[in-house]
Amino acid sequence: MSVETKTLSKEISEIFWREGYTLATAESCTAGNVAAIITAIPGSSRFYKGGVIAYSDEVKKTHLYVNAETLEQHGAVSEETVVEMVKGAIKALDVDYAMATSGIAGPGGGSPEKPVGTIWVAAGTKDAVLTAKLTEDEGREKNIQAATAKTLQLLLELCQNQGKEEQKFNLLEKDLFI
Repeated sequence: MSVETKTLSKEISEIFWREGYTLATAESCTAGNVAAIITAIPGSSRFYKGGVIAYSDEVKKTHLYVNAETLEQHGAVSEETVVEMVKGAIKALDVDYAMATSGIAGPGGGSPEKPVGTIWVAAGTKDAVLTAKLTEDEGREKNIQAATAKTLQLLLELCQNQGKEEQKFNLLEKDLFI
């Protein structure tokens, strides 16, 4: 575990403990690495419910509710797929937040359209999902580490921004009744 991912996981854990949120993961190319980083922090069992490692399209469809049409039109390595993986994990594991990864970590498996190092990551709730695309190929291990770190960053960003949005709404609501 890198210092970056350990720090991110600790910050996420503090928010989830404080707010009482629940979390799940849906991972393809990272094969459980995101979940391993989250659960490396003591006390994560208070909020982390579990995850699905969905290497195959069949598992994405049957366990994460990814639409067959999405996979046919956009492929497993796409923004559309990771968004559906997040929403599917939220539904399947009955959580508030989920993170998802799908990509080509390497060393093989790439194509001209989606070369090795192409990885889509996402973090979200049933109502809002943040996504990011990674495109650098620095070797399998570093590709997985980069995808893990970016996924954690997205979750932390979403949690921090949602808190600000709720705060902003509460301030506006308070101003209306003064």
